[in-house]
Amino acid sequence: MHSGRLVFAQLMDHLPPMVLERCVARYGGNHKVKSFTCRDQFLCMAFAQLTYRESLRDIEACLRSQAERLYHMGIRGQVSRNTLANANATRNWRIYADFAQRLIAIARKLYAEESFGVDLENTAYALDSTIIDLSLSLFPWAPARATRAAVKIHTLLDLRGNIPSFLHVTDGSVHDVNILDQLIPEAGAFYIVDRGYLNYRRLYRLHQAGAFFVTRAKKNTYAQRRYSHPVDRSTGVIFDQILVFQGFYASQDYPEALRGIRYRDPASQQRLTFLTNNTTLPALTICQLYKARWQVELFFRWIKQHLRVKAFFGTSENAVKTQIWIAVSVYVLVAILRKRLNLSRSLYEILQILSVNQFEKTQLESLLAHSSYNYSTLSPHNQLILFD
Repeated sequence: MHSGRLVFAQLMDHLPPMVLERCVARYGGNHKVKSFTCRDQFLCMAFAQLTYRESLRDIEACLRSQAERLYHMGIRGQVSRNTLANANATRNWRIYADFAQRLIAIARKLYAEESFGVDLENTAYALDSTIIDLSLSLFPWAPARATRAAVKIHTLLDLRGNIPSFLHVTDGSVHDVNILDQLIPEAGAFYIVDRGYLNYRRLYRLHQAGAFFVTRAKKNTYAQRRYSHPVDRSTGVIFDQILVFQGFYASQDYPEALRGIRYRDPASQQRLTFLTNNTTLPALTICQLYKARWQVELFFRWIKQHLRVKAFFGTSENAVKTQIWIAVSVYVLVAILRKRLNLSRSLYEILQILSVNQFEKTQLESLLAHSSYNYSTLSPHNQLILFD
């Protein structure tokens, strides 16, 4: 039996060395800190994400019950719910945002050749947001409406590996389309968005930067046909046209021609009209790209179900953003582990196995490898005879 390091410590070995320390130094996270450092805070919060802890008291009870193993987990300070609550409330959340971005850069390189179901060499992103409802009395800094509070997690998901390349946390009152102003367009990349992001001026900015977009047209979108490409209706494509906007403001904000594709979904028979500035890809590929946008919805569902991002350990803005960014770090860390160890298990299976083995001393490779168990049954002649 392996008698080496704890599973938790082996997992943390996949963190890039000294990167967290540089992020902490950048924002002075350990200024006037005597014992419970930012690294201790990160490890405690990562443990809470991996083991589905529900409160600070829960984290304290679990870690104190294993006090003799905390050193081997990398935790040097004394774990206390008050100390952890104060750290979450006061230490700059940007420390963990920058650290998560570094992990994201590592993961994207590992998944650069991953397929997402569309024959495309370009990078493809899906942009969307999800809302987490909160109590207005406890979270007054995050108003969504007059009677409730909420935070929005705006995510730009790299479809190769489902890695979030950009993430921005705002209160619930921020409209989705405003996030397009936060993006730095990548030339040659595809940005797939739904109708909530249909803003002609912002889409034209993507076009001018050399990026491509795919979105759906609204009912009140008025455009004039300039040219029609021949299509094969058996594929579900009804028309493939070159369009120019007719509305006054639309034509001012997007003065160039773009491409319109209408598609009939074979499953629901619904007719969908797509808008894109890419004129070279086949029409069916554009339709498949928009279908791949559903991966960002699955990403939101996954993190809400399997990570602690719906219930928060603190009520301040700093505590909420700290918890969200550490949750993203854990998600990306597990994705990195899966690729480095060449595991065939899903992220869900890996998280479930890790959640019940944090204090075990088993090699990660053998713990997470697929095993086939043979349950041998006793043969009838070996069983005791109760009655003659």
